[in-house]
Amino acid sequence: MSSPLDGAHVLLTGATGFVGQAVLEKLLSAHAGTRITVLVRPRGDLSAQARVDKLLRKPVFRSWRDRVGDDAAAQAFADRVTVLEGDLGDLPDLPGDLDVVLHSASTVSFDLPIDEAFSANVAGPVALYEALGRAGGDPHVVHVSTSYVAGLRRGVAEERSLEHDVDRAEELRSALAARVATENASRRPEVLGTLLEQAAARHRRAGAVAVAAAAEEARQDWVRRELVEAGRTRARTLGWPDVYTFTKALGERVAEDLWAGAGHRLSVVRPTIIESALHHPYPGWIDGFKVADPLIAAYGRGMLPEFPALADTVLDVIPVDFVVNAMLAAAAAPPAPGTAQYFQVSSGTTNPLPFGRLYRLVREYFEAHPLTDKQGSRVQVPSWSFPDRGAVERALGRREAVVDLADKAVDRLPASPRTRRWASGLYRAHRDLGTLRKFTELYQPYTETEIVFDDARTRALHAALPAERQGTDGFDVTEIDWRHYLQDIHIPNVPGLTRDRRAAGTAPAGDRPLPRRTDVLAVFDLQRTLAAATLVEHYLWVELAARPVSSWPAHLANLLAAGPRYLRAERRDRGDFIRTFMRRYAGVEEAALRRVVAEHVAPSLRRDLIGEAVARVRDHRAAGHRTVLVTGTIDVFVEPLADLFDEIVAGRMETDGAGRWTGHLATSPLVGEARAAWLRRYAREHGLDLAGSYAYGDSYADRSWLEVVGHPHAVNPDAELYRYARSRRWPVDTWTATREGRLAPVLRSMRGARTA
Repeated sequence: MSSPLDGAHVLLTGATGFVGQAVLEKLLSAHAGTRITVLVRPRGDLSAQARVDKLLRKPVFRSWRDRVGDDAAAQAFADRVTVLEGDLGDLPDLPGDLDVVLHSASTVSFDLPIDEAFSANVAGPVALYEALGRAGGDPHVVHVSTSYVAGLRRGVAEERSLEHDVDRAEELRSALAARVATENASRRPEVLGTLLEQAAARHRRAGAVAVAAAAEEARQDWVRRELVEAGRTRARTLGWPDVYTFTKALGERVAEDLWAGAGHRLSVVRPTIIESALHHPYPGWIDGFKVADPLIAAYGRGMLPEFPALADTVLDVIPVDFVVNAMLAAAAAPPAPGTAQYFQVSSGTTNPLPFGRLYRLVREYFEAHPLTDKQGSRVQVPSWSFPDRGAVERALGRREAVVDLADKAVDRLPASPRTRRWASGLYRAHRDLGTLRKFTELYQPYTETEIVFDDARTRALHAALPAERQGTDGFDVTEIDWRHYLQDIHIPNVPGLTRDRRAAGTAPAGDRPLPRRTDVLAVFDLQRTLAAATLVEHYLWVELAARPVSSWPAHLANLLAAGPRYLRAERRDRGDFIRTFMRRYAGVEEAALRRVVAEHVAPSLRRDLIGEAVARVRDHRAAGHRTVLVTGTIDVFVEPLADLFDEIVAGRMETDGAGRWTGHLATSPLVGEARAAWLRRYAREHGLDLAGSYAYGDSYADRSWLEVVGHPHAVNPDAELYRYARSRRWPVDTWTATREGRLAPVLRSMRGARTA
């Protein structure tokens, strides 16, 4: 069957995007006479040509490759596709013999910073049409926009040019200047001071470098939030719901002014919400999350207990193959020179899908095909009552306040399985509330809109296709059965949902076999990671072993009285805590202490080791890894563990001329950022690969050195480290093997030794 585009030279922008991939595949598979030039920018180490070559291996081309064979597909790709390296911000010279331009490149995000949205959706088209003018040809341009350029209005939006008098050039200038102004504002002392104070309150235990990094990250987030809000607010003051639809509307005006206004032919194609293919290249083909998919996925995972929407609002969804077919049909039917035609590829007028019905169909699907959580339990999806936005906002605000209060309380509790369970629940609550707030803000204009898009011209364009081509190249939305499309085609192919249905019991990262290597480290902390006891418990063991039983109550009382001071030091800085606590050893004779440790404390220390930790150390040694215990604990106390590790790096105490401890450390404690610096130097001097190395720690104070290696593990973490590990997707190990000794067995052994 011949194609009306046979012999045409087509320029395609956005070829690596969702719609662009589908257009390229359709041109190659169904329009054999076309030559295609694709404008693609390099990315990282990949040239534009390499990126396009990788496209051929993507699923979108699978059916075509299967039909013609891999060799024939590769040859057709090489013969018919020319790669032009560049992007709309840095355009090379364009060919002068173009017949059709399919401009599908844009940034589809509702909450972009204002300068980024304008750069992509306004400045990009300006550069394209100016470059086409310089090339000297007269191609028919198909400019892909969105039906939602109609803005914040009610009723029917027609297939015609938008009516507004916004000065696109002035808006572009102002938007691009906003970045510099906001960056300057972010560096004002009052802004930086607030951000630094907040970073210190949250990250002080991780060290000064972590605080500085967090403050700078917060400054960059502040800049982005300000620019996002600038785009959202400016769009709404001019009648659009968000910066995406605002800039797409101005992009249309660019095309009208610079292309149709210059005497050329222009077709503007306005899809609605583009989702997976109904037919071509195969049912359900999709490339990444699209507009409706995050909402569907979050609902299926039970993360949206309620949602503000109008049940009678039409959520206008269109399959991607309908959009592609409409684009190519428009390309083959150009308007008169100097004019523009408009096509709204939508379903809301002819085959509407109200939001209430969409909800029921999605709910039915997940009730029949529930997702599972990490424990393998089925996720129960919530029932929505479609409350008004104000009710959802008030409920959301109350829940956020409660979770924030609970978070602060858990941070002050000692690490334990119970506090980790609480921290885990709060982490999920924060995540779910954040998702609900984000979706409420982003989707509200689309789930509470009362606009319907006229598609009379689009239906006429479909009807004008030859009857024999309407089945393969048509876009008649009346053929869409929404139940079949959503439940049998679209939702089963939403990215990520298949993984959520995998069987429970997948081996966690910590249980996988370790690779055999001799050039990597396995670094372990001591307290609450390798050994269950803390520095305070070690002190008790020594004191009780060295003193008569009659003096124990007085020493225990003294330790309890000093507890608040030690707790404040620990919260302030792990190094300060060690310095403060070790003052209790002032005047102790090192040789005598070493005897006490060897005779009375060593057996208790070894009994107190956590079984899973010892097993992990042995696994690393068996795999050829260099095992190192790095601790701020003084060397005398950890000498009994020397045979477990290849090396132990511990603190040392200052001694006077008589061999007694002065109560001061000989060197600064190797904790936090000091340990991170030591680890980098150690690896460099020994030729070890940190990216392949492992580290195990329990406290947020360990964050800085855990981040140095490629395989950090949070072991029995406190609430702060637990949250951080979850956010970075680090393995969280709960090592709770039964231990033979804590304080009671120690006391028994010491009493027995004294009796003997």
